[in-house]
Amino acid sequence: MTTFQLAALQMTSLADKNANLQTATRLVTQAAQQGAAWVGLPENCFWMGPCRQTPSMAEPLDGPCVSAMASLAKQLGVGILIGSFLETCANSEKPYNSSVLLGPQGECLAVYRKIHLFDAQVHESHRESASITPGDSPVCVSTPACTMGLSICYDVRFPELYRQLSGAGAQLLWAPAAFVWETGCAHWEVLLRARAIENLCWLAAPAQVGQHSPQRRTFGHAMVVNPWGRVVAQCGEGEGMALAEIDLGLLRELRQRLPALQHRRLK
Repeated sequence: MTTFQLAALQMTSLADKNANLQTATRLVTQAAQQGAAWVGLPENCFWMGPCRQTPSMAEPLDGPCVSAMASLAKQLGVGILIGSFLETCANSEKPYNSSVLLGPQGECLAVYRKIHLFDAQVHESHRESASITPGDSPVCVSTPACTMGLSICYDVRFPELYRQLSGAGAQLLWAPAAFVWETGCAHWEVLLRARAIENLCWLAAPAQVGQHSPQRRTFGHAMVVNPWGRVVAQCGEGEGMALAEIDLGLLRELRQRLPALQHRRLK
């Protein structure tokens, strides 16, 4: 497969899990109807509520939300990235923040547990580590479309993760996010374009957008970036999708013309 259509979705998840699941289902279905073969949902797509409720909102990998998306993938014949959901952790009451990549038959191709947790003082204090257990392993997986590397939101500030993914063969990098407004305005696009450029990879970034609570607002601007760093599709405000054709021929051409990945001297 040289080309395929991909949609990076944008939505506003709230504290109602059933409503969020219905929205995710509707948006994935719309993307499939517009020709997308692979569809990405944002971070926290099934629930964004108060941190104190985080453990009670967690589910296992075979829980109702992931199962519903697996059935939808099979029904529509599309691959679906669950940007992230709260996955129960056997060794802690604090769940993982996990991405799940589903194949077009609904099969689970990969699970990535967010490594870098957002502990920062930006407008207000954010302490993701207070309610989330970090993962510890990069995930790169071969799919029917191409080789995909997984990441989540704050990971995008750590280029060494993406170096590992491109070194493992990634052609497409996923970066689903719930980027806060303040950092999104300043850093979102430049970080995504940098990760695409330095790894000569396609990059798809589904996003949360809007007001999730009186204290929490996310930036949105879901986008798809090509290996030259050009933003080829982008959402504005509100629900929507960034729909783009992923051209693996372009990736191979650029890597031949500019073989920077082969010129690395430091590991």
